[in-house]
Amino acid sequence: MNIAYTMAPGRGDTDLVLFTLADRLRGLGYRCCGTVQINSERADTGPCDMDVKVLPDGPVLRISQSLGRASKGCRLDPNALEAAVGHVGARFAGGADCLIVNKFGKHEAEGRGMRTVIAEALSRDIPVLVGLNSLNQPAFDAFTAGMAVQLDPEVDALLEWLQEKMRETQAAA
Repeated sequence: MNIAYTMAPGRGDTDLVLFTLADRLRGLGYRCCGTVQINSERADTGPCDMDVKVLPDGPVLRISQSLGRASKGCRLDPNALEAAVGHVGARFAGGADCLIVNKFGKHEAEGRGMRTVIAEALSRDIPVLVGLNSLNQPAFDAFTAGMAVQLDPEVDALLEWLQEKMRETQAAA
């Protein structure tokens, strides 16, 4: 199975690593589909705004909702996430060398979100790289039947794995 995941220890660190990786892949001429997350600090010192960039070149969609400073609820805007899924699906249908998904999150754990795009990529033997947090790891492990490879959250390590898998896919074609 051509799927790997990475987890960085600091808040937002996985997002930065995947954003940098996607930029490097694009610079190397690869057709990369998926999403990377961009976090922006807020002037009112509330939680950051969360946006996703649909790869390779946008759009950028706000996936967080402003629920107020005292709110403890989930800030994810499920409609915005599903809009991102639609954009990725449309781009993916046009062909891709790899798929990057910024996060296998709660929606994916519950069977929604990017899950169908991930499954489509795997069925086409296209390498998939996913950002993950420990909270959703049991659901991710169940989804991948424990066959996903964990990679260090370092751009060079991720790039090396993706390039190796893309070469294998091209050789098999």
